[in-house]
Amino acid sequence: MLEKNHPHFSLRKQCKLLSVSRSTFHYKPVERSQKDREHMKFLKNTYLKDPSAGSRRIASLFERQGESVNRKRVQRLRREMGIRTIYCQPHTSIPNKAHQKYPYLLSKVMITRSNQVWCTDITYVPMPRGHVYLCCILDWYSRKVLSWEVSNTMDGSLCQKALLGAIKQSNTLPEIFNTDQGSQFTSTEWISELSKRGIAISMDGKGRWRDNIYIERFWRSIKYECIFLKEYSTLPSLENGLKTWIKQYNMWRPHQGLGNKTPQQFYQEGLHKKELQEQSTALTSSTEARAPKVLDAPLQVLEASSLRSEKLSNLRVAHPKPCLTTRATSSYIASQH
Repeated sequence: MLEKNHPHFSLRKQCKLLSVSRSTFHYKPVERSQKDREHMKFLKNTYLKDPSAGSRRIASLFERQGESVNRKRVQRLRREMGIRTIYCQPHTSIPNKAHQKYPYLLSKVMITRSNQVWCTDITYVPMPRGHVYLCCILDWYSRKVLSWEVSNTMDGSLCQKALLGAIKQSNTLPEIFNTDQGSQFTSTEWISELSKRGIAISMDGKGRWRDNIYIERFWRSIKYECIFLKEYSTLPSLENGLKTWIKQYNMWRPHQGLGNKTPQQFYQEGLHKKELQEQSTALTSSTEARAPKVLDAPLQVLEASSLRSEKLSNLRVAHPKPCLTTRATSSYIASQH
């Protein structure tokens, strides 16, 4: 396109008209070194073996072979080769600084019954032409899935539908509801739904995914045992597949953390424990209500005893001579005469 010996336009003029730097015209590409070709071959083989490996892991693999390669060099060569690490790119927990954050309430709480604590989160589901979002609500004690919703948008309505579905399915309310600090769970709509029902709000600490560990572990199970195996191509097929697997998870699949019981079995046992605790609490309250009446009886006895003693003391003052027997009385009369 550029002609060095053009009859009418100089090389400077040609570069200016085409918006090209003159150094680009004079540049001569340098042939790849043998070391670069060896490194690029290694990067290609590593990518085919482990596409999720990043620059840090690859740099450690070079060190394993006894070769020190800078991480930035790995990034540059991969960028030139057009290789990108495969990882979970959609970030679902995006906080809103304007929203109010609530403290974490479960650090010193013993979870001993069903419906004591619920938890929820959002994850993404890869699809052939993009991805959709899945929201689930779990009972913390039994790990049972109470409700779930799927949507192609990650807004507050997705979580609210799941919440209303869980309340309808369980026909009760939790004492505490734990979430992360995502904007969906700090929004005014979500907070008002919990507050008007008298549910205590708990949120994970910043960067503390362990605070909501049970639902994070559930995401691994549902993805590796259902979503990644089936590779659903449409939203209706995904919903049908999730419905089948979640029913199997609740009713049939043994849970190692629950003593190989199903979440449904553990949930029912937790409901029975809740009934026993409520009966025990009611019995304790009734006992405490009757306690003041029981304590009044000794006080009345003491008052009666003190009154009787006072009467006896008055009686001794009125009759100072001691009482005598019949024989002593006869002797006393004889001595007087």
